[in-house]
Amino acid sequence: MRTSTRRSRRLSALAVAAALTTGLLAGCAEDSDGSGSNEGGGNADGKTTLTVGTFGTFGYKQAGLYDEYMKLHPDISIKENVTTRTDVYWPKVLTRLQAGSGADDIQAIEIMNVTEAVETQADKFVDLGKEVDKSQWLDWKNAQATTKDGKQIGLGTDVGPMAICYRKDLFEKAGLETDRTKLAEQWKGDWGKYVDLGKQYMEKAPSGTKFVDSASSVYNAALGGEPERYYQTDGTVTWDKSASVKKAWNVAMEVATSDMSAKLKQFDKPWDQGYANGTFATVACPAWMIGYILEKSGDSGKGKWDVAAAPTASNWGGSFLGVPTASKNQKEAVELAKWLTAPEQQAKVFAKQASFPSTPSAYDSLKPAAATTAYFSNAPITEIFSASAETIPSQYFGIKDQAINTALTDVGILQVEQKGKSADEGWDAAGKEIKDVLGQ
Repeated sequence: MRTSTRRSRRLSALAVAAALTTGLLAGCAEDSDGSGSNEGGGNADGKTTLTVGTFGTFGYKQAGLYDEYMKLHPDISIKENVTTRTDVYWPKVLTRLQAGSGADDIQAIEIMNVTEAVETQADKFVDLGKEVDKSQWLDWKNAQATTKDGKQIGLGTDVGPMAICYRKDLFEKAGLETDRTKLAEQWKGDWGKYVDLGKQYMEKAPSGTKFVDSASSVYNAALGGEPERYYQTDGTVTWDKSASVKKAWNVAMEVATSDMSAKLKQFDKPWDQGYANGTFATVACPAWMIGYILEKSGDSGKGKWDVAAAPTASNWGGSFLGVPTASKNQKEAVELAKWLTAPEQQAKVFAKQASFPSTPSAYDSLKPAAATTAYFSNAPITEIFSASAETIPSQYFGIKDQAINTALTDVGILQVEQKGKSADEGWDAAGKEIKDVLGQ
């Protein structure tokens, strides 16, 4: 751990300076396609190239939306730059926004970053609220991306209603119930009951498997069903006094201090390999995770995964598309962002990978692709996620929400889960990191 707060701040400042320098010099070195720049513009065949910066799996490429748009607009070429982890993606975006160059024509904004974007970067984004009929989206979704003076910097993509995705073949080998409805009843209303089932699983766990991927996933899922997070609505930081945070932390500690976790860091390569190798039997599963499982588990997981309702209605994730004012193709980028987030396109992404739309008019027509339904053992995906979405509590996200969350999961929980520290030691380690993040 750090020897002093002052020294850690100094080191952090140096690291940020180095990152800024590296980012400005290297441009897009970290992007998945290895390109050297995110600058849009024309290309050799005279088309306008629009770049779309995303994280994880948004599903636009997978659902064929880019190809469809380019067919409708022969003068447009689309290039997606993907960064897997949001905690890597967002600092990179901030660096480029501040530099006034290097940002993509369209930048995705994750829900835990949207308050920071609204309160500190609004002048760097186009007001998209003037470009659309805002009634197409959930009111609370629009509000999250809107400044106090009414500027809307992003259009809603998905929301993250929660379920539990589980390997029914592993459950059967462990002697547990495999029926999704009966399982949901066993843990209904309490994440502690889900953990109790994990203890039962471990008594007869198939060799080399664990009940859950990580304690962090349980923490995020449990917290997503609580009425508060790390801030009060007036912007006061209350993460260390929040009963909701403590409740989710305690459930995660039951997992972290037991043998039921595969102890994987989400979105790292070992976690991806865990899907492919069947290392864990369950994962807290917001709607967008369906596409991730499809991609990472591959053909070997077809028909082995199933989906059940989560212990509580919960939200984890959800994003927006924004257009930086520095885009050289601003008009074209706005049109693409509007099209990608329209109800019809959101329904197509849901059909491919079950990312749940933020546009209510799409709900009546939602139908997963037959291949997706078959992959998840014919689970009624639409009904499960719709039921969760209807009762998700409204939560306020603070300006450093993601950084606080990352400190608790990637520092605090991992200290306990991977290094054998006590729950109190993990909490204290997260607290020191959070103080640095908040400049305290």
